[in-house]
Amino acid sequence: MRILVLGSGAKDHAIAWWFSQSRLIDGLFVAPGNVGTESIATNLTINPSSPEQVYQACLENTIDYVFIGTEAPLFTGVIDYLNERGIDTFGAPSRALKLEGDRNFSRTFTDRHNIPTPSHHVFDSKAPLSDYLKRHVGERFVVKSNTIAPSRIMLDSSDYDSLMAFADSLLPTGSLMLEEHLGGLPATLTLLLDNNGYLMLPPSSDYMKAGIGGLPTGGMGSICPVPLQEDVLHSIIETIIEPTLYGLKVERMAYKGVLTISIIITKKGPILVDYHVRFNDPAAQAIVPLIRTDIMDILAAMKNNTLSEITLEVSTKSSVALVVASQGYPEEPLVGKELEPIPAALMLNAFQGQPFYFFGGVNNLNGKLLTTGGRCVTVVGIGKNIMDANKNAYSGVKFISFPGSWYRPDIGNSFFEN
Repeated sequence: MRILVLGSGAKDHAIAWWFSQSRLIDGLFVAPGNVGTESIATNLTINPSSPEQVYQACLENTIDYVFIGTEAPLFTGVIDYLNERGIDTFGAPSRALKLEGDRNFSRTFTDRHNIPTPSHHVFDSKAPLSDYLKRHVGERFVVKSNTIAPSRIMLDSSDYDSLMAFADSLLPTGSLMLEEHLGGLPATLTLLLDNNGYLMLPPSSDYMKAGIGGLPTGGMGSICPVPLQEDVLHSIIETIIEPTLYGLKVERMAYKGVLTISIIITKKGPILVDYHVRFNDPAAQAIVPLIRTDIMDILAAMKNNTLSEITLEVSTKSSVALVVASQGYPEEPLVGKELEPIPAALMLNAFQGQPFYFFGGVNNLNGKLLTTGGRCVTVVGIGKNIMDANKNAYSGVKFISFPGSWYRPDIGNSFFEN
């Protein structure tokens, strides 16, 4: 089978690498891809968010299956366009996108199906938000966009000025959501869905700030698996996952693809904070290297609606994903910085025991590796436990160097300190 993966980020590189390990494919393409994917696939210079260009690329390259794990092509209707023309796809169709694209809708969805979420309010302008915050001085809130843009970036603070300044950056693009702060362990659950059930990938936990108390980002690190107690996992399934899948079915939003659920495990139990109808970054980079089951076997089961019958083969090891970012990220990342030469063997992610390198905002220009965005490379350490994986990730990051590069020094620490 010939596969096309749409995207150019580190999570798309991770997915493409997963496909490259399959014994069941005879062609792998990525559009537009990056310097990492060109080592394992054929990069196509098309706009992945253009349904017409993607379809034409499928015809020209005899592509059988298009995998969309990133957001932009989903929201331009690529899935529906390809399906209508007989090309199999992985991804959420338009009828399901409002679960992520409209957070207020997702909250009314969770209310209808009795799924626990934080208390929240939606604001369209500054004045009512300001009045509300002044009535609740000293309380801690989370401010986030009500739409998919700017993705998972959000601010968690009790400072009035910081909350209002962040709201200023969001309101020009639409309404925003103000939620109560929840204390607890953040966890990311990645579910693969078919018409009869689901397959849960190993749970992860993401680090979303630029540093402890720092600015919100798209994600600076992730660990996998998160050690969830059996009763906690049972509660997540019973109070969040099963009601969600039932709601999708009865409201005619069910689909075959991925659903990522962000939760906080509080003292009162697990509480859902967001749905994503795609893979999360950098959670995907932490999860993929641990999975031993052939991705094509998983997709075949999805097509046959037998996902729930699969026993997922997963490594007994742990992973720590560490994001190397550009100077100025997340506000104004500097681009065009040249990376020091990276050993060719490491680019292939082919050596057992070595860290994985998944590339995001990096491209090859006339033989030089240049940064093109804020989050440039995800280094994934694998080890017998989180501590060991942490050590391997930080050992591996020494091979990623460019002017102004930086990364958090504490990814995974909270899981083995004390």
